Amino acid sequence: MPAMKAYVSLFRISNLPTVWSNVLAALLLCGEAFSWTSALALLMSLSLFYCAGMALNDILDAEIDSQQRAARPIPAGMITIVQAQRATVLLFVSAFSMLFTLPHAATAMCAAAVLVGLIVVYDRYHKGNPCSVFLMAGCRVMVYLVAAGGVTGRFQSSVLLVALCQFGYIVLLSGVARYENRLPRGFSFPLIPLLLAGICLVDGISLALILRSPLWLLVGVGGTLMTLAGQKFVRGD
Repeated sequence: MPAMKAYVSLFRISNLPTVWSNVLAALLLCGEAFSWTSALALLMSLSLFYCAGMALNDILDAEIDSQQRAARPIPAGMITIVQAQRATVLLFVSAFSMLFTLPHAATAMCAAAVLVGLIVVYDRYHKGNPCSVFLMAGCRVMVYLVAAGGVTGRFQSSVLLVALCQFGYIVLLSGVARYENRLPRGFSFPLIPLLLAGICLVDGISLALILRSPLWLLVGVGGTLMTLAGQKFVRGD
């Protein structure tokens, strides 16, 4: 159980509802009939990409985390660097393999390759890099493109619009996170976890407006609450 908890924390699984809402938005706006087979493949694949990216982030930040965030699984000694590396490779390989089941697997694979490239560049160079907020936002945009491209082989304007809205939101979120340490001493409001959970709300609002149904706003609120609930047990940042 301690080992399982360490990996769950390493992968930041509490944030996975934000990935699921991205995938759902792309599938609902891509213009194709909804397919549970494709949906499940994309949900699983992009969840694994996310977990792999989080693990890689902690691997590359292990040295600085040992000084600033010693409670994280790697500096705390709960998971070794080698174990984290093996898990990361397995997650990336598994994520790619699931894309082969999609109607337009080649498009999905190409978009996923760009996603992985952005993940690696972000994880490697995000410390002290003012441009990293755009890399992080770009990773989110690629989630929509992998999903829409894998199902239809193209990227619809409505999908691009929602992805662009999310891009702006992630830039804002990442910018706030950069200056979190500059907040007044004693300020304990969980701003970053709340903003992370709000990714689902952005999707919900976008779907409600584009599809003209308030039901999707409720779905976005549900995803936000699910993320916040998960963050009580597993760290989200």
